[in-house]
Amino acid sequence: MAKETEKTAQGINALGAKAAYNLANVTKTKPQYGALTPKWLTKFLEFKGLETGIYRVNKVVEGETPLDVLCSQTKKSDIIPDGYVEYETEPREYRLNSISTIINVNTAIEDVYSAPYDQVQEQLGLAIESLRERQESQLINNDDYGLLKNIADSQRIQTRTGAPTPDDMDELISKVWKEPSFFLAHPRAIAAFERECTRRGVPPVTVNIAGGTFLTWRGIPIVPTDKLLVDGLKNPTSQSGKTNILLIRTGEAKRGVIGLFQAGLKNEHSRGLSVRFRGIDDKGVASYLLSLYCSAAILADDAIAVLEDVEVGEYYDYD
Repeated sequence: MAKETEKTAQGINALGAKAAYNLANVTKTKPQYGALTPKWLTKFLEFKGLETGIYRVNKVVEGETPLDVLCSQTKKSDIIPDGYVEYETEPREYRLNSISTIINVNTAIEDVYSAPYDQVQEQLGLAIESLRERQESQLINNDDYGLLKNIADSQRIQTRTGAPTPDDMDELISKVWKEPSFFLAHPRAIAAFERECTRRGVPPVTVNIAGGTFLTWRGIPIVPTDKLLVDGLKNPTSQSGKTNILLIRTGEAKRGVIGLFQAGLKNEHSRGLSVRFRGIDDKGVASYLLSLYCSAAILADDAIAVLEDVEVGEYYDYD
């Protein structure tokens, strides 16, 4: 009687899950790297490949009009003005920066544990994504070529009330009115702008571009990135905080903002990125060098503008 009671307490008299687990195949995922982002900036920005890692931006010494001209139905003078367009004598040169890392993989691990996923390829894939994340951050925040550091003073504006309003976004458009390509903002700033639009009854329209869905303002997509920091952080924990919103015109033909990379690399994996096998040491560890070469250039002052001191913590009660 005691044994029967014991069996009843334990449940059904059948093979248990714990024992059956030993005979089961487990379906596995690839390594999931939570810090990865879509990196929309590098997808929306036009890039130019360089031959020698140097890009010189030649500019004209500008005035209201570069040349005097004769424009009249009835000539007041038979003399056509002459002259020439002056160039800057010391144009700025951009040199590519390198972002590098080394990945080590034990060959014994590679040999034994590479099914169903190749251990080398998984390690390289995660390393490459990390380099691309750093590239996007450097394009925005680098002390030399970063976009935030190189915006002309005339292209910097402040919010009217702290929160990003439709009026503020319109002011940005007035600064980059020649074929603006996209806004760039932290997700918290985009959410703050949505709240301001909701409060005014003018919800932004959405659009599908390059496989993503984006809010738009005046037909211009608002592209998210966590590299435009909020109070210096990608993922701020406080409800409030300040950040910046950019408006960018991209393209060399449009005299806009362009990304730069080294073309024709040896062992090229993808744009501006090389993966070199460094050999195997006497302990059986294989080593790979990953190098990414990048920079950015602003071809004209009016190619980019910034809305500064954007407060992301304004909330409202809707009755």
